[in-house]
Amino acid sequence: MAYLDRSAEVTASGAPRAGGAGRLAGRTVSRIGFGAMQLERLRNDRKAAVALLRRCVELGIDHFDTAQFYGHGFVNEVIREAIREVAGAEDDVMVVSKVGAEPDPDGPLPLRLAQRPEQLRAAVEDNLATLGMGRIPLVNLRRTDTGPGLRAEGGQVVDLDDQLAVMTALRDEGKIGAIGLSSVSLDVLRRALPAGIACVQNAYSLVAREDEEMLRLCAGEDIAWVPYFPLGSAFAGMPKVTDEPAVIAAARDLGVTPAQVGLAWLLHHAPNVLLIPGTAGPAHLEANVQVGAVTLDEATLSALDAVPSRPGDVTLD
Repeated sequence: MAYLDRSAEVTASGAPRAGGAGRLAGRTVSRIGFGAMQLERLRNDRKAAVALLRRCVELGIDHFDTAQFYGHGFVNEVIREAIREVAGAEDDVMVVSKVGAEPDPDGPLPLRLAQRPEQLRAAVEDNLATLGMGRIPLVNLRRTDTGPGLRAEGGQVVDLDDQLAVMTALRDEGKIGAIGLSSVSLDVLRRALPAGIACVQNAYSLVAREDEEMLRLCAGEDIAWVPYFPLGSAFAGMPKVTDEPAVIAAARDLGVTPAQVGLAWLLHHAPNVLLIPGTAGPAHLEANVQVGAVTLDEATLSALDAVPSRPGDVTLD
């Protein structure tokens, strides 16, 4: 399958797709999307949040990644407002959400796991309500098999088949269009393939490439690869892409930032990669979109490919 659809290089609004055209759950989307988590920082300036999403559309972004637990529904509500004001129609942008966690404002961490089937169903219903949609095009099931973050314990340890049963039922009911997975191992992905998986979101970057075999499997199965922590992580003990000498040297030679080099490497590395960098500022948003114009020649790619993969594994208990 050719992931870059050269006949669909513009969005519904007529803007060139940021980063070119990619495929996600059977739809053509911009390869550079927008991860909406940081919109919570604009809770006290809702107009600025809507304006930022408006700017996304102007810059050729038509793929928004969100979750009900981002800002306890605030982010979804802003996207709902922006879709009506900016895109004009629900079908003009692809909104992707995720389930598997819920807000825990009084806990030691802002999130707690919500892995049980009834919790997954309730989360989809909450997403539908705050997004104002009758159907969410794609919902990712956030598990805890791999990557940094929480690990399931006790009643939150749920068999994959039980989770996929409810996700498949929600798809059959028309409440979600497609199923994705997040924070999963290669074995879990293989078990899930018969259910029809459209997307995998795992921690992955130039300095954290332990999922290379899974990335190749996704490419072969027409599954979009949507990495989180695409520049490494702020967690202590995990390396950052922007600290790598090869990345800094490439940025200097190209006249761009190290962050732009790290994101550009992902786009060059595999055709099924879609990016969802997030920000709460318009200047940073434009810098992310400019990544689509960064060309890495063979010598630069070889130097970057030689950077060792050395992911840390940070578990939050």
